[in-house]
Amino acid sequence: MIRLLSPQLGRLNVSSCRFASSSTSRLGRQKIIKWSRGKIVFGTIVGAGFIAYETNDNAHNLLRHLFLTSKRIGVVSLATIRCFHQYKKTLDATYETPEARSEALRACHQFCATVTLHALESNRGIFIKLGQHIGALTYLLPPEWTETMVPLQDQCPQSTMEEINYMFKQDLKTDIDEMFSEFDPNPIGVASLAQVHVARLRDTQERVAVKCQHPTLKEFVPLDVMLTQTVFNLMDIVFPDYPLVWLGDELQSSIFVELDFAKEATNAISTADYFHNYKKETALKIPKVISAHRRILVMEYVSGNRLDDVTYLDEHRISRAEVSSCLSHIFNNMIFTPNVGLHCDPHGGNLAIRSRSPSKSNPHNFEIILFDHGLYRYPNTQLRRDYAHFWLSLLDHDQEKMKYYAKRFAKIDDKQFPLFAAVITGRSIDTALNYDISKPRSDEEIKTMTKSLINGTFLVDLMSILAKIPAVVLLILKTNDLTRHLDECLQNPLGPERTFLIMTQYCAKTVYEEARERANIDFPRWSPMWFWKEFLAFCVYEKRKNQLLFYDFALWWKRKFI
Repeated sequence: MIRLLSPQLGRLNVSSCRFASSSTSRLGRQKIIKWSRGKIVFGTIVGAGFIAYETNDNAHNLLRHLFLTSKRIGVVSLATIRCFHQYKKTLDATYETPEARSEALRACHQFCATVTLHALESNRGIFIKLGQHIGALTYLLPPEWTETMVPLQDQCPQSTMEEINYMFKQDLKTDIDEMFSEFDPNPIGVASLAQVHVARLRDTQERVAVKCQHPTLKEFVPLDVMLTQTVFNLMDIVFPDYPLVWLGDELQSSIFVELDFAKEATNAISTADYFHNYKKETALKIPKVISAHRRILVMEYVSGNRLDDVTYLDEHRISRAEVSSCLSHIFNNMIFTPNVGLHCDPHGGNLAIRSRSPSKSNPHNFEIILFDHGLYRYPNTQLRRDYAHFWLSLLDHDQEKMKYYAKRFAKIDDKQFPLFAAVITGRSIDTALNYDISKPRSDEEIKTMTKSLINGTFLVDLMSILAKIPAVVLLILKTNDLTRHLDECLQNPLGPERTFLIMTQYCAKTVYEEARERANIDFPRWSPMWFWKEFLAFCVYEKRKNQLLFYDFALWWKRKFI
């Protein structure tokens, strides 16, 4: 039976093989056809896209935007992954000694800071601004980060004249040549958000400074802000001990305000009007606004040298002590006076000084020029009062009152108070709580602060405080830090003592006005208790105010007779 069936089985096997072979070949041909069709479709899409890119402006702009958007996201994503991996690997590793861990962490800081720097330089735009923010956080971040970001202070991208002129046509419906008889194509200053050109108005021939926003910012600012916040949110998840979400939130809340030059003009005008009657104390000069639009600002041209150019000060016989005093009057007036705007970005590039002949309104032989009024805040009156009480308590070494008012305006707890006192004064914890902060910092104190930042939980605790306190307080701290740095750069021969006495006057005035307001609420006007409260408040205010007078008299006596 088997032999009889064998030929039939053989024929069946041969047929089956032929069928299988033909089926396989058909499947292969189908795959080849599908692959060929896929390549044809892909090639057609690419070809159509290329033709549209070259011939249609809308398609050109859309495809270009999609490409650049993908590139920006890719740069940020790659840098974030590399940094997260490096930190995770370093922090999770086991080390034989604390010194070995510190050395590995420093190397990790340097590697990640370099990676981040390259990403910021690649994307430019507000990423340059972010890098400048990071570089200014010397009291918070390791030196490997802050020092690596230093080049971003001077490496801001410059927009071309073609881009600037196109922006004029878009925003003002006019050419640069129609508006100005002269326009220097080389900017006198380039920042992360704008650049400034010197020009001459065609109508009046007045020399002006023209602040032009980088036109490319408009396209990518929303995306860049979103990317920045996403990175900080991821950091909060991966490294919960190092909260930096507040930095992303602050960038978002400030960047859109800074990009509106019309608001900057409003701030400049109101500040100039307010300080018009305070030139004797401040010697302040704010360039006059001529015209303002969202991306273009035309101002009076005012030139000067950097405020910390001590060689210029000495050559023109400008007293460093007087400059320091005027600087203190300017920013303490802004901080403690109700309803006055606070300039929150007083770094060296936004302040200048020029030699002038003394006048009746300004008895000094110089003017302090304040530029860039884009970032302003208006703290509420109660916050200013609590802040004034805090400083007076600090100068009186009254820790209970210091703690009470710090908790009120900064929203911190008892455990965070000592470190907060150190941050707000720029001194060590021991000095801030127990010693005279008006005295200059010693080398030993600086070494102690540096050691605390590198070792222990100082950095983690500091970040947790900054993540908790209100944003407006953060900006006040930033302003304090920047002005303190400028004062140190001036090498004031009197040291910081007179600067603190000036601040005491403004704090005392703020507290005095609060006491008078309270007396009017609690007691009938002209009643005996009302008179008593008014008298007590006046005596305390005069005592504080006259401290500066006695100091200046003692200083004059020492110079004159000793």
